Amino acid sequence: MPILHIKQPEIISVKHNLRLRKYDGNIMFALEWYQDLDTIYLVDGNREPYTLERLKAMYEYLDKKGELYFIEVLEKEGYRPVGDVTFCREDMPIVIGCKEYRGRGIGRDVIAALIARAKELGYAEIFVEEIYSYNIASQKCFESVGFQSYKKQTGVRATGFC
Repeated sequence: MPILHIKQPEIISVKHNLRLRKYDGNIMFALEWYQDLDTIYLVDGNREPYTLERLKAMYEYLDKKGELYFIEVLEKEGYRPVGDVTFCREDMPIVIGCKEYRGRGIGRDVIAALIARAKELGYAEIFVEEIYSYNIASQKCFESVGFQSYKKQTGVRATGFC
């Protein structure tokens, strides 16, 4: 669901080979990401794989919370979904679901593009609600584009952008 009174773009071009595509309800390809135990640990702090019903419920929730996008990389055959991200002022959950695309700077590029969107919308700041303390890669990713810690809790690190 778009942000109130704001039209959500169908596509946000991040780089020549990287884009965000508006959520369209087609999620079967993403089920594999959310059944991977390592991915689930980074996302939820447990190792309980998602069912299709749970995945649908998650995406429906995120789509109501803000602008939900699939992260897509251009390959020889066309664009391939490799992750997802939700953009709203209060949170920005992001997952690079395809392990072979982690560590390539995709998350950083996506977050930078969404910071630019926040600035276009006139937001003074945006936040990430939580990043688990053991998810060092995610912490470094957000910090690399200007996010700063604004609160700490047991096992949770939250960051904000100013």
